Amino acid sequence: EVQLVESGGGLVQPGGSLALSCAASGFTFTEYYINWVRQTPGKGLEWVSTITSGGSITYYAEAVKGRFTTSRDNAKNIAYLQMNSLKPEDTGLYYCTRGILDWGQGTQVTVSS
Repeated sequence: EVQLVESGGGLVQPGGSLALSCAASGFTFTEYYINWVRQTPGKGLEWVSTITSGGSITYYAEAVKGRFTTSRDNAKNIAYLQMNSLKPEDTGLYYCTRGILDWGQGTQVTVSS
């Protein structure tokens, strides 16, 4: 059974940082890209970033480019999303996904003073 479990969300002030993790199991982690997607009050469902299976190539939405960094540890089957310079509009439920069919339960990020 494919499982993706996000963690690391929380409440942070504008300008702050959070580091999200996505622990994967039930499939060969090294064979799959991992995506981060968020659901925000303002824009609904929004793709955030993608990392290739080997971790050498990453892609980012314009809204987060330069502030967010995705990485992965294939030895531990974990993907990460480092979020810096957070803004109130980054508030939302953050999911990691394998393709379009397999999603975690999400972790809430709230950026507020």
